[in-house]
Order: sequence, then C-alpha cells, then structure tokens
Amino acid sequence: MSTSVAASDVQKNFGLWHDKALQEPVQITKYGRETVYLISADTFHQLWQSYQRAMSTAELTDAEMALINQAEVPPEHDYEYEEDVEPQAGPGMGR
Repeated sequence: MSTSVAASDVQKNFGLWHDKALQEPVQITKYGRETVYLISADTFHQLWQSYQRAMSTAELTDAEMALINQAEVPPEHDYEYEEDVEPQAGPGMGR
C-alpha cells in the first residue's frame, strides 16, 4: 500500500518523501485529489519492462493465434455462453 501526501508537503520536505519513495510508492495529492505518484527508479524500470512486454494480438503469428483458438476451458471453470460467430476479416481488421 502506498503512502498519501499533499503536494505542498512534498515541496517542503522533498528529501523525506524521496527516501520514502525508495521503499514504497508515494501518492501525491493536490486539493485532496490523487494527481501523481513518486516511485523509485527500480519500480519505474520494472513497470516499464512489463509495459514493453505487452503486445497486441495483431502482433501474434498465425501459429500462436491457432493455439489460442484451439484452447479449451477446463470443465470446472466453464460456464454457459453462446458461441461467437467468427467475424469476417475486412478493412482495418487485424485478422
């Protein structure tokens, strides 16, 4: 859980909040509303790496898409639903 602090307090005591951000994210508020977070460089780089790993399904190969289409939900996690009709590929559609 992060610590919450007013922007004016961060301005007055930046060193304190800088050190606190090395341990956990610090939520900074302005007029009582969440505006920004102060985080350590390590946390930033971890977040950035995970963001860069995310990709669009349009970037998947045909073989990867086939594996996804063949996947089945285990019976203990299945539920009733109507099967979607396979959409026709058209202009602007990835596949």
